[in-house]
Amino acid sequence: MKLLLDMNLSPKIAAALSHMGIESVHWLSVGSQGATDTEIISYAKENNYVVITHDLDFSVILSVSHGKLPSVIQIRAQDMNIEKIANMVSFAVQENAVELTHGAILSIDAKRARLRLLPL
Repeated sequence: MKLLLDMNLSPKIAAALSHMGIESVHWLSVGSQGATDTEIISYAKENNYVVITHDLDFSVILSVSHGKLPSVIQIRAQDMNIEKIANMVSFAVQENAVELTHGAILSIDAKRARLRLLPL
């Protein structure tokens, strides 16, 4: 599974996840800073990425379009400590790998993860 981090997350999180053995890139390493969320979704879908974000825009776009892919991981934590976020994402990805491969929205915070299968 490959992860694509949205602009609203630190590139250091991608580096931490890669160090943990999870293939991860930050959007700035593959696209332009001015890209729209729709462009990021299209890129992720075409290149088999799961998008990681800290906002709700991606799930809204997938809901309105009835899209099945790409999967989206929404980080709902207030504490954006890189190590904590990387650990939360790593655990959630391992626990929900099958669902994320087939199309899902996974919301995670410090206490739990909530999974919704796509399309919504």
